[in-house]
Amino acid sequence: MENDEVEATENRKKPQFGTRYLKDQDEVFQHNAWDDVEWNDDLIKSAEDKLKLNSQTLVSVENQEKYEAEANLFWDKFYNIHENRFFKDRHWLFTEFPELNLVSTSSDNSSISETEASSRVNILEVGCGVGNTVFPILETNVGSNVFVYCCDFSEIAVSLVKSNPLYDPQRCHSFVCDISADDWDVPFQENSLDFIILVFVLSAINPDKMQSSINKLAKYLKLGGQILFRDYGKYDMVELRFKNGRCLKEHFYVRGDGTRVFFFSEEEVDNLFTAAGLVQTQLYSSKRLQVNRGKQIKMYRIWIQAKYMKPLCS
Repeated sequence: MENDEVEATENRKKPQFGTRYLKDQDEVFQHNAWDDVEWNDDLIKSAEDKLKLNSQTLVSVENQEKYEAEANLFWDKFYNIHENRFFKDRHWLFTEFPELNLVSTSSDNSSISETEASSRVNILEVGCGVGNTVFPILETNVGSNVFVYCCDFSEIAVSLVKSNPLYDPQRCHSFVCDISADDWDVPFQENSLDFIILVFVLSAINPDKMQSSINKLAKYLKLGGQILFRDYGKYDMVELRFKNGRCLKEHFYVRGDGTRVFFFSEEEVDNLFTAAGLVQTQLYSSKRLQVNRGKQIKMYRIWIQAKYMKPLCS
């Protein structure tokens, strides 16, 4: 699933988490973006004030039920309109999640056993959209033993993935699945996945259903397998720009097209994954300052990035 997501990192290779730091406020408009920007009390207060304004009037219960019941239809409509025109391939994934470059990992590990080298590496991407994560993974891992499962609860999105010339049933399998539903129909067994990718997808489902979704996903991880997570953070520019009347509940909003988005804190992310029995190996708030130098406008972006592993032993 993808919507008004601005690329979390530039679509090129760069050191993890960026390298341009703002040390002198007088230089703020000399570049288009700054990495790891510190938030002071004034910025936090300003953000809280904006949230109080845009959450004064909640969406009616009737409409909230509609957005919940018809969530897949709103995403179908979204993909029907945008198809492949809206998206950029997420090649930045291999900077933020180098684990997904299995060719590089295997070549760097001279001690890897023949058994390990021959066994298939199973990856699942949840909320695959039109394949902007799937296909870079397949292209990067040509000649490897990587197999990618990818799902979305939009039938249109899945059909777009399957119609892509790069789609190879010998290396990937795309299917429709709503991870917030009680029953799943998936083409793999429990304890069979090496990686599960959750990039700007968990935020699209009802917060009340997030824990049960993570609990189920954790069951499909192998021992030592990891969930790779990246999503919107609390106080992100997108959250602060919502108009009053679009708020469903705290930090959960509906866009004009009917799709929904939640904004996480680090604590909320950690609680979700640790409650599912997973162990934190990374948890990071990526805070960037993007600027419009022509209009002298500052835009603060916040994404939460995390990695959680299924323990090797209980």
